[in-house]
Amino acid sequence: MAVRAEDVKRLREVTGAPMMECKRALEEGGGDFEAAILYLRKRGQATAAKKAGRSATEGLVGSYVHPGAQIGVIVEVNCESDFVARTPDFIQLVHDIAMQICATDPRFIRKEDVPAETLEREKEILRAQVVESGKPAAVAERIVEGRLGKFYEENCLYEQHFIKDQSSNVTIRELIEAAVAKLGENIGVRRFSRFKVGDGLAKTVCE
Repeated sequence: MAVRAEDVKRLREVTGAPMMECKRALEEGGGDFEAAILYLRKRGQATAAKKAGRSATEGLVGSYVHPGAQIGVIVEVNCESDFVARTPDFIQLVHDIAMQICATDPRFIRKEDVPAETLEREKEILRAQVVESGKPAAVAERIVEGRLGKFYEENCLYEQHFIKDQSSNVTIRELIEAAVAKLGENIGVRRFSRFKVGDGLAKTVCE
């Protein structure tokens, strides 16, 4: 089917994917915009999975200070080459991630980073809430597992929805996966520190 140039342009603005990838996604989705976004996400996930084992020792240290200068963030995002680290797309990604951390104050980078004891404590709290609500014990564990998704979203950077583009429901993981697909290198957040006036020491999170 014929794809309208304005739809390709809009999809590129939303996803950051290359123009030809956006055109192909719209063609594959029969012109459906949401289907095209899903297509690009799946391609990004597949590309990221292939490159996940590759060494990423280059990158940038970025920063963001919220207006009013009460909260600031320093973040290290890694890629495979200095060439990619200097591209506008990578620089923008680092800035966006720093802004995300400033706004949402995550405790961990990935859900896999949550310590077992922290996770078990959270499960105990959720189990108690389920029991208190009168739900049958047979379904309690399933309900707890379902509610853990909210815990991950609130506390793990990669699971959070991108604050600059909440309309498309993109997570930070998907944002990074899209950058991997576009730039062709493994990319990951290694560590960050978040400073807030009056909080004492900065909170530092590492992978």
